[in-house]
Amino acid sequence: MSDRPGADNADDLPVDDEHRRPAGVSDATVEAAGKVTEALEWVERVRGHLYEAHQMSGHADLLFGEAADMLSDAGHDGLAADMRREVVGANTFPGRWTFQLVEEFDDGYYTTVKGFEKRTRDELLDGRRHVMESEMKERRRTHGRTGHEARPS
Repeated sequence: MSDRPGADNADDLPVDDEHRRPAGVSDATVEAAGKVTEALEWVERVRGHLYEAHQMSGHADLLFGEAADMLSDAGHDGLAADMRREVVGANTFPGRWTFQLVEEFDDGYYTTVKGFEKRTRDELLDGRRHVMESEMKERRRTHGRTGHEARPS
């Protein structure tokens, strides 16, 4: 009997090899590769927040433009002109709008991290994804119980 979860019942393993531990790979290696993937998942969250900030600041800029028009329509031409000159279209960071930050992040750090996570999986797990999570699922689910199946029907 194997010490790998579900290994004694081939029908109860994940549907394909993509999520199974390759032969001879140690627990420590699976855990280390899983930690690299977890770190990438946090970077994915950072990326999402950068896109969120990009869209939110762009939307705010459009609203400031609308507000300037409304101020002008309400007879506050000086304030509206100042807003258009000082706020509308202003850089959110020195020399940059947020789309430039997103592009720099994507082309630099994100690409490097994503590539290293893939390299780790390729070199240590035959390219397989989420091996640690797959094994965790096998340890935590109730075998034979509806809603706890190893894979879709």
